Amino acid sequence: MMEYTPLSIGKIKNNMLIGELSEKTGFSRDTIRLYEKQGLISVGRKERRENNYKEYSPETYKQLLTIKVIKGFGFALNKTAEFLDLIKNNQASCENVAQKVEEKVKMIDQKIRELQDLKAVLIHSVSSCQSCCQPSSDQNCDLLIANT
Repeated sequence: MMEYTPLSIGKIKNNMLIGELSEKTGFSRDTIRLYEKQGLISVGRKERRENNYKEYSPETYKQLLTIKVIKGFGFALNKTAEFLDLIKNNQASCENVAQKVEEKVKMIDQKIRELQDLKAVLIHSVSSCQSCCQPSSDQNCDLLIANT
């Protein structure tokens, strides 16, 4: 079973270019750019070199590690943004976080029920198919053919 715990931040003191940030966080460059475009991280004008290369701060690194933890729990980007807003506004209390996690658990339980129902339908369909199809038949299986 996977265990999700906060990641070690380490001692990052200097700004980084996107390649180094990508290597240290495990996110691809495209993912980092997407998170920036979505507003999950930001890079100010002051954080650019003369050649317009972006320099990412240790705070951005920490933000990306926080995103990694939240995404590791299976939350989509919109929920990740909500968590980041809670953190930014110092409102990520155990009560607020627990409520959102409980909602996620309910969604997972619902998805599990839907998948179990689908599994039952597939098992029933295959057993029905095997009882009506000829073993060496070169006809298409009725299971995949739409009945009109």
